[in-house]
Amino acid sequence: MIVHGNRFTFKPGVSPEQVEEALESLRNQGRSIPAVTSFTVGRDHGGEYEWGATFLIEDLDGYWEYLTHPSHLRTDRIGLPLVDRFASFDITDDLDPGMGAKIAALHQRRYDRDPELTRLVSDLGEYSGSAAPGPHA
Repeated sequence: MIVHGNRFTFKPGVSPEQVEEALESLRNQGRSIPAVTSFTVGRDHGGEYEWGATFLIEDLDGYWEYLTHPSHLRTDRIGLPLVDRFASFDITDDLDPGMGAKIAALHQRRYDRDPELTRLVSDLGEYSGSAAPGPHA
């Protein structure tokens, strides 16, 4: 199993309506992507971020489905321009020592296929995660 997580803080001045649209788009990912078996979207407590989301995915094939699903792409397009700080992380019970590199390769493949996504992530004030593009690498 892989738990894919995001932690993020919106830019100052983002309206409550914009925040809710972005959060609802994340919830829609959990509901609409077949590879997601469970998800949570809500406030991030005990950390440096305001919000977070986690998505439980069974394997790397499902992870790729999650990354490339149209509902995920929609969230990227409407949500990333509103975000200042963003962290992406993965937790897995798979004992393969190469799992981190395999996950990073999926992210890199996605960035390579989507220059607009790469630009959106590169424009974030702060980003950490697998295969971070642009100035965050």
